[in-house]
Amino acid sequence: MTFGEGGQFEGGRVRTSRGGKVAVGGGIGALVVAVLAIVLNQSGNGDLANVLQGVAGGSGQQAEQGVVGDCTAEQANEQRDCRLSATLQALDAYWADELPAQGAQFAQPAAEAFQGQTTTGCGAASASTGPFYCPPDQTIYLDLGFYDVLQSQFGAEGGPLAEMYVTAHEYGHHIQNLTGVMDRAQRQGTGAESDSVRVELQADCYAGMWVGSAATEVDPDTGVTFLEPITADQLQQALSAAEAVGDDHIQQQSGGGVNPDSWTHGSSEQRQRWFTTGYEQGTLAACDTFATDDL
Repeated sequence: MTFGEGGQFEGGRVRTSRGGKVAVGGGIGALVVAVLAIVLNQSGNGDLANVLQGVAGGSGQQAEQGVVGDCTAEQANEQRDCRLSATLQALDAYWADELPAQGAQFAQPAAEAFQGQTTTGCGAASASTGPFYCPPDQTIYLDLGFYDVLQSQFGAEGGPLAEMYVTAHEYGHHIQNLTGVMDRAQRQGTGAESDSVRVELQADCYAGMWVGSAATEVDPDTGVTFLEPITADQLQQALSAAEAVGDDHIQQQSGGGVNPDSWTHGSSEQRQRWFTTGYEQGTLAACDTFATDDL
């Protein structure tokens, strides 16, 4: 899935931060942070904040602040920071139309691409955290190096649409925040049928909704569609990323047994299936994971 020729994306949509080193102990402490961060990534829940605040400590160095500048479609297809900015602008346009049609008021989330560490409304975050959405400050946080970890440690195929899927998933959490799902759900629980899993699978479904429509969504600033039509190989990139962050797959990769009682995000099969549901059906109603007994 590539951005269409002639696309232009204004700078300033994504702020950047390059912080100091995070003090994390070695051995089992560092391993726990790395595994928990991947398991809890994209949730933006209190558990994530507690883990980060309890383990990560700053070096006291002042972070360097900036923004991602103007990007062409060619740059968005080649550079991760431009791709993030362009993806967010495509998501902005999609949800600005979709959400009011469902009776909810739309507002854009903020976004930060950081290196090292950063301070968020959910606590301190480091490169080990992985992408997540923080409801208190309505901001998506990503360390772009996470995508390399997703490939090297968790076996994802990688590729542009895999990265876009992650961004769209986090954006899905923002939509849940706007519609009140975040407040209504009991997000501290665990288990295959828990509200935590339902929240995550719904965000996967919302990501699929956007992917399914992005090739027809016209950028109001340029008059051209944001993205070229998706290919089967590109769709597989997103499905591979969804598989890689399934709870059962992560538990297997960490060397332990599969324990559905501890799940917070859902299995690889569930994450792929709900993404596909959003991609194929394209409605909020189809993505209501709280209205089904069959996750």
